[in-house]
Amino acid sequence: MNSENFSISEKIVSPSYIRQGSQARRSHEQLIRLLLEQGKCPEEGWSESTIELFLNELAVMDSNNFLGNCGVGEREGRVASSLVARRHYRLIHGIGRSGDIAAIQPKATGSSLLNKLTNSVVLDILKLSGVRSVASCFVVPMATGMSLTLCFLTLRHKRPKGRYIIWPRIDQKSCFKAMITAGFEPVVVENILEGDELRTDMEAVERKVQELGAENILCVHSTTSCFAPRVPDRLEELATMSAKYDIPHVVNNAYGVQSSKCMHLIQQGARVGRIDAFVQSLDKNFMVPVGGAIIAGFNESFIQEISRMYPGRASASPSLDVLITLLTLGASGYRKLLAEQKEMYTYLAQELKRLAAAHGERLLHTPHNPISLAMSLDGLQTQSSKSVTQLGSMLFTRQVSGARVVALGNKQMVSGHMFCGFMSHSEAYPHPYLNAASAVGITRDDVTLCIKRLDKCLKSLRKESSTRSVSSGANKCDSCGLLVHGSIGLLKCHHY
Repeated sequence: MNSENFSISEKIVSPSYIRQGSQARRSHEQLIRLLLEQGKCPEEGWSESTIELFLNELAVMDSNNFLGNCGVGEREGRVASSLVARRHYRLIHGIGRSGDIAAIQPKATGSSLLNKLTNSVVLDILKLSGVRSVASCFVVPMATGMSLTLCFLTLRHKRPKGRYIIWPRIDQKSCFKAMITAGFEPVVVENILEGDELRTDMEAVERKVQELGAENILCVHSTTSCFAPRVPDRLEELATMSAKYDIPHVVNNAYGVQSSKCMHLIQQGARVGRIDAFVQSLDKNFMVPVGGAIIAGFNESFIQEISRMYPGRASASPSLDVLITLLTLGASGYRKLLAEQKEMYTYLAQELKRLAAAHGERLLHTPHNPISLAMSLDGLQTQSSKSVTQLGSMLFTRQVSGARVVALGNKQMVSGHMFCGFMSHSEAYPHPYLNAASAVGITRDDVTLCIKRLDKCLKSLRKESSTRSVSSGANKCDSCGLLVHGSIGLLKCHHY
């Protein structure tokens, strides 16, 4: 209610009570005013009542919610289901106009304001997370792969001769298909093995640039967040090389916002060289439903150019979801989540290392990967290659989601390109392994329960293997459990 309505209300209910209610209302409005003035994520999270008040205020500014509205067009925000209308807080028009996803809609002032504020708040969070010099960003209602495609298509107009995209290998289908969908030819550069880690082969990358010719290369497509034993690309060196040859550089930062190390690499890469855009997922970094991403960069005009490349209007759902989430958490709440992610990474590493030792395996040494971990499965591979893949199935049926089991020798055709050793980011990685990730939102209970179930699965597979060996003619020492073939083998056991 406005001040006039509050004054009228004093004639109906005690003025002191009305004044108290008015003050309570002003406390909500003060938070909204600060958001509008500063365009930053509030330090402390808002209550649900404040968020709902704010969204309702935005919704009544859209033409579909005008009391006297008479719509005679083909797109008037009509919704058949009241349940759908409530799900979207009656913000039905989406964002942007037919020619620009960032444009203001005359019919949808509230939705347009929502879009502008979301982009501003998200930009603030990217700075808070470590990329201090980021100049511009926007939320796009597509996941990471299609958002990368949009970046590549925008670069097409700037580099008409560009045919190739230099891509240090990472075995994840969507980022590879993003290049194919945009109509370009990915040039896959194999990683090099350093200890247990797979790292960017900078010499091979530069050789490809010289071989193909810089003018024929659309961009370098690098990666930060990835599954161990692959680690983030050498972003500083790639950015320096991109600047040297005047080649654009696009970074796939899918779930890297939650990692200070990944964000630091982007900041440093932009400082010493060239990074044109970096793309990150909304669901992986902010715990919202799948369907949105953030395209960000250090040149505001180029980011605006990408947003103008998006054809037509767009769904406001991803923008609405991430704005509600960040207003709920506040900057302090998001910082707390980032700190908890680091703590859980240390705890997960400790528990995996302990479990690996108990089963004659080891935690692979991948210190440059701040989110994903890998445990060797050499013992299972020795038993049977099927045992390795069976472990993955066993974990999934026991409701352990997200753990990846990678066997040796997988081959996979992706959009016409054959990947040898698929999922291991290498043609010949020396170990089969299991992946687990400490991503934002993971809890101690998640880790504890995962380790418990993984332990049971490994014991079960070992027991199964022992049973198979015995049934195939092996003898088992009662003292040490050693499996040997024939009576002579038993004599060789030191207990005999």
